[in-house]
Amino acid sequence: MEQTPKANRVHIGFFGRCNAGKSTLINMLTGQPIALVSEVAGTTTDPVSKAMEILPLGPVVITDTAGVDDTSELGPLRINKTKELLPRMNLAVYVLKTDAAPTAADMEWLGLLQRQNVNTLLVLNEVAGITADSYMAQAGAVLGDLNLAYIGADLLKNDKQRVILEKLGSMKPKDGEDEQSLLAGLVEPHDVILLVCPIDEAAPKGRIILPQVQMIREILDAHGMGLVVQTEEVSAALAKLGVKPKMVITDSQAFDAVAQQVPDDIPLTSFSILMARFKGNLKTLAAGVKAVKNLKPGAKVLISEGCTHHRQCDDIGTVKIPRWLKQAGYENLDLQWTSGGAFPENVKDFDLIIHCGACMLTRREVLRRLDVSEQQGVPIVNYGVLIASLHGILDRALSPFASEL
Repeated sequence: MEQTPKANRVHIGFFGRCNAGKSTLINMLTGQPIALVSEVAGTTTDPVSKAMEILPLGPVVITDTAGVDDTSELGPLRINKTKELLPRMNLAVYVLKTDAAPTAADMEWLGLLQRQNVNTLLVLNEVAGITADSYMAQAGAVLGDLNLAYIGADLLKNDKQRVILEKLGSMKPKDGEDEQSLLAGLVEPHDVILLVCPIDEAAPKGRIILPQVQMIREILDAHGMGLVVQTEEVSAALAKLGVKPKMVITDSQAFDAVAQQVPDDIPLTSFSILMARFKGNLKTLAAGVKAVKNLKPGAKVLISEGCTHHRQCDDIGTVKIPRWLKQAGYENLDLQWTSGGAFPENVKDFDLIIHCGACMLTRREVLRRLDVSEQQGVPIVNYGVLIASLHGILDRALSPFASEL
């Protein structure tokens, strides 16, 4: 469970006013002093996350946040930091104390969660002898339209830990966010899948990258058979196999070399294209590549990566893609980059967005970035689709998904 990537976990955010009891609740649920607890308002400054498992929901990441009413000198910065988390959250817990009616800040944030389509549980921290039911009898007129499930608990005690965990475990992210699969509908028992995993200077020492690990696991889960090779061994592997593989999946950077070795009657695609299908919307990303042909000198292009890493001398986002674009005749472009959680809310000045495979981002965050791009009329494409297009094999790389496009 601890090895489940954060991007594949359900993310649960804990929100509420300063000293509402968020940190106390998290410590109670985890059974560990994860969050700093104090009588001093504003003790939690930056978001604090903890990976755990809540059944039957599965692996999750729970995140403590600063108070939504933080009035300290750094309060606005802390509140903005909390707002940046909202698009990543699949579920939310909002904490209120029963000795005070919901404030304007509470209603604003509960409204934000609802507009973000985040399934929310209201936890009422029972203080001053006021029970959750009596509190709701008074506050129901204010909270009623939100139609929130609620649980009351004295958060200084541990007697409601199981009840709250069971309630969280039964909640589901909206929009089927937990039902995606990398190889959905593509692999059946005994299918042979050839995986091409180059080991070069950019490959992490002693391991392979996350999408490759996930692909191997999904093949095994489907009772298929995965054969893993490097680029130079593709022809030899195909010659030694007694049957044609159901599909060849390659690192996008090796598309050209692999395509030359794989016969046309064997489906060929890339890890990045499958990630686009898994995390985002392949149809949108495939359509976005059409904008490449309209790029003129001076065109503004945003290259966005979902992770933050030490860039190698032949880094794909800052070196290889710009080089391939130039080789294809797109010169003097105004290239800009973002990485990690950074993605501009205003992208309307860009002519194109090129996004990575997003293996380190949640599906919810990827879909948000696609929405931002679509709403502002900016085409967006991902690495795998772009690289296949620049190497003249886009139709072939997308052919396994023809019915979805």
